[in-house]
Amino acid sequence: MNYNSISYIFGVLLMAYSVTMVPPILIGIWFDDGGAIPFLCGFSVTFSIGLLIWSLVYHQKRRELRAKDGFFIVVMFWGILAFFGAMPLYLFQDPSISFADSLFEAVSGLTTTGATVLTGLDQMPKSLLYYRQQMQWLGGMGIIVLAVAILPMLGVGGMQLYKAETPGPMKDSKLTPRITETAKALWYIYLTLTIICGFCYWLAGMTVFDAVGHSFATIATGGLSTHDASIGYFNSPLIESICVIFMLISSVNFGLHFAAWQNKGLKHFIMDAEVRVFSFAFLGITAIVGFTLWLSSTYTDPILAARFSLFQTASIVTSTGYGTVDFSLWPSLAVSLLFFGGLMGGCAGSTAGGLKVIRVWLMMKLSHREIKKLMHPAAVVTTKIGRKAVSDRVIEAVSGYIGAYVVVFALLVLGILATGVDLETGFSATASALNNLGPALGQAAAHYGEMPTASKYILCLGMLLGRLEIFPILIILTPGFWRS
Repeated sequence: MNYNSISYIFGVLLMAYSVTMVPPILIGIWFDDGGAIPFLCGFSVTFSIGLLIWSLVYHQKRRELRAKDGFFIVVMFWGILAFFGAMPLYLFQDPSISFADSLFEAVSGLTTTGATVLTGLDQMPKSLLYYRQQMQWLGGMGIIVLAVAILPMLGVGGMQLYKAETPGPMKDSKLTPRITETAKALWYIYLTLTIICGFCYWLAGMTVFDAVGHSFATIATGGLSTHDASIGYFNSPLIESICVIFMLISSVNFGLHFAAWQNKGLKHFIMDAEVRVFSFAFLGITAIVGFTLWLSSTYTDPILAARFSLFQTASIVTSTGYGTVDFSLWPSLAVSLLFFGGLMGGCAGSTAGGLKVIRVWLMMKLSHREIKKLMHPAAVVTTKIGRKAVSDRVIEAVSGYIGAYVVVFALLVLGILATGVDLETGFSATASALNNLGPALGQAAAHYGEMPTASKYILCLGMLLGRLEIFPILIILTPGFWRS
């Protein structure tokens, strides 16, 4: 393990993250809401510890990072970052937030899960509300990908960090020849979409504060809001339409956005097989949920049923988790369809959570291939995505991921149930955490604040496993990782 290089990067990243506490400090001073001191303390401690770690190894010789170093940095930094990110929340006097709740809120924000333990958001300090939204935005594209983009000194083994951080089964593809340029390209697109989304929200009637905060959460597909009623607070079909558009955009592979920007056209979106499957699934779920709401007389007005179905399906399938109504009260068929859509999630290479469309689609194709081989044992059946054959390595990776996902999901559910939570709450909360979704059912339908403390820590682990897609964390837990 290259401990000098790892310590150097940890120090730089902590100092860089401490700077993100400056905007909440300024907002706390401007609104005089009591948030300046907690965030100033958080900034001072985070920067000082980062500076200390950096100074201890600054003059030491640093070697090129290996793949295992990249996994270690990503996993450990997300855990450490959650701790430092929770610090200013814990230091608040009004509201008073326990350490478990502070950590849960920080992990939820950074992993773009959007689950919350806080209530009374409409009366909370603006600095705290802004900080929650900002954490989602930073976590959306990945803080370490951002670091690779803007900190050239992390060029030592940048690809190792990028591969360990980026979601999806095909991590070796780069948009540009140099990894730093790839990370920059992703962040330019991410920033541009955020600005456009925020501007549209403002034109639609949001205040500047709400527009900025909700644009952060929408593009990151995070789902935390500055209001208890979430997007439903605004009761605006126009705002909901803008939200749906940008949630769907953010759930598409950002590599396609880059290709569309380079080639000045939408051809790549139309030709991409994963996007077509995602669109078909989204429209299908929307239609079935809408008809279910209308036929069950949940909403007697078909236009109202279509409106709520469209928004809630987009919110859940993209793993954003915004709400306009309490969908947990809808008919069981509608609720189940939404959760299955959330398990699938968005496209690989997007900010959305879930298993990813391409994995679900590949598993369906593999099942179809096995049926064909049973019927025709001598046949040679090739698995294709679009017109391209899928390599055995990708198939093995996807199969392994699905297997690991099932085992981890079962263990997390059992752990949650052991804390005394009922089955509906435990199952839905685990699914929500592991898929970075946010909303749950039962005891966690409104918020997670009433859940046992132990279950909150388990859900924090679930959110981190979901954000890093399980394997990086499992890798560093294996004895062989430390021996090699």
